[in-house]
Amino acid sequence: MIRHRISTEMLWFVLCLVTSYLCSNWADVCPCESQELCHQIRDERDFEVFVFDVGGDTWKSYNWSMVTTVATFGKYDAALMCYAHSKGARVVLKGDVPLSFMVDPDNRTAWITEKVNLAKSQFMDGINIDIEQAVEDGSPQYHALTALVKETTEVFHREIPGSQVSFDVAWSSNCIDKRCYDYVAIAESCDLLFVMSYDEQSQIWGDCIAMANAPVPQTLNDYSQYLDLEIDSKKLVMGVPWYGYDYPCLNLTQGGVCSIPEVPFCDAPCSDAAGKQKPYSWIMKQLNNSMSGRLWDEQQQAPYFNYKDKKGQIHQVWYDDPESICAKAGLVSSKGLRGIGMWDGNILDYSDDPVAQQQTTMMWNALLGC
Repeated sequence: MIRHRISTEMLWFVLCLVTSYLCSNWADVCPCESQELCHQIRDERDFEVFVFDVGGDTWKSYNWSMVTTVATFGKYDAALMCYAHSKGARVVLKGDVPLSFMVDPDNRTAWITEKVNLAKSQFMDGINIDIEQAVEDGSPQYHALTALVKETTEVFHREIPGSQVSFDVAWSSNCIDKRCYDYVAIAESCDLLFVMSYDEQSQIWGDCIAMANAPVPQTLNDYSQYLDLEIDSKKLVMGVPWYGYDYPCLNLTQGGVCSIPEVPFCDAPCSDAAGKQKPYSWIMKQLNNSMSGRLWDEQQQAPYFNYKDKKGQIHQVWYDDPESICAKAGLVSSKGLRGIGMWDGNILDYSDDPVAQQQTTMMWNALLGC
């Protein structure tokens, strides 16, 4: 008997075709109270407030007077889709796939077909392509990524008129984290570039010390890079972090400099991987138990504080709050960017606590500037 070996790529391709067939044959039963809420949102907004939702039910407490697009990175929630549509906000799929598969045009076609059929069956309004993989300039993956964005946009626009296709890019266009993409071609193809202006210490080339997650001067300079590429400012959405980094200090100087362990990344000797990501809700509670109270770094234009854990270890926490976010929101207006958004909408404290409610309201309001 002859045994045939089926490659991983072929299995993946067949799976996409099967999934696409199933999606296209599901009964399009509207889960909303009104059939109208299952109609895709087609109206363009002059200003985007782009929210990433990772699941749960905290979306019920979002400031829906501001939200224009929700990218669903958690389990599909029909109730979220219905409610967002009732507020005139788009809900878009997450699009993530290994680029090694996308080099084959047939695999690209299968993936796109699967995603557009899924969007139709779930009454979605587009897709957010989130591919944060290292790519060498001019490589097969480089060209495949560019083709993927172009072909995805063409199919979604054809199959779901008025749909939105966005693509997530690093905080800098200068091959940060070895993501050497054809940013100009990608921007021309899709509707929006969501610039992830956070994790800006992923490669620390100088002293191994704790620093701001997204220093304001560095963030603003990086938008100049994108604009210098002659990318339309109306395609750029600024992403801000609603989280920070908790760094254990090897040493804390009298001047407040926190030395951190050496954790290499992408050839750099140090990185923010020496710390742990913490949501804003945790940060605000920990701030109350800090040694220092809220401190402000004028150069980086970011808040931070120091605290001591139960074992006596000193930590330094860097984060964004309304003051630092307002400074960034000002650039959105002055540079005529398409909008602003955050990672992620779920990590504020949406409890009934009056202090938490005020903190949460201020974070939402900061997106529109001060």
